[in-house]
Amino acid sequence: MFLKVQLNWNVVIPAENLDIKGLMLQKAILVRLLDDFSAKKATKDLGYLLAVTTLDKIGEGKVREHSGDVLFPVNFTCLSFKIFRGEVVEGVVHKILKHGVFMRCGPIENLYLSNQKMTDYQYQIAENPCFLNEKTGSRIEKDVTLRCIVIGVKYMEAQKEFQAVVGLEGHHLGPI
Repeated sequence: MFLKVQLNWNVVIPAENLDIKGLMLQKAILVRLLDDFSAKKATKDLGYLLAVTTLDKIGEGKVREHSGDVLFPVNFTCLSFKIFRGEVVEGVVHKILKHGVFMRCGPIENLYLSNQKMTDYQYQIAENPCFLNEKTGSRIEKDVTLRCIVIGVKYMEAQKEFQAVVGLEGHHLGPI
């Protein structure tokens, strides 16, 4: 799910980047904010940070005593992506194993669908392994888009990324 979030961050501008022209200072603050924003990647509460949409306010700068750098409080609005338990998502299969499949959904690289959560499908050993539903003939193979429901979500602090377990139990779920 996409979220629109308002954040307050502190942006530090090195003394050598300061200029008496206000426009250049605003540009330096924006460039630094975007650098800091892109390095953050994701947080447990907000999900993946995707884009700064508006720069709402730049507060008064405070000079740091020892370095001469200036710290500016900045208010901005951004777009983030976070999945929640019970949400229906669409993912693209990128890896097939005997015990399940891994999918990608937006910035999330590891959505896992266990073979136990797709009871109508049987693993097929072939040149291109897949899961086959013999009743309907539908196949889950590499590069297939699946609609599934999120069963659980875990945030990996060290990698700054999310992992999720998904299932196919429900109406209108499965290969698209």
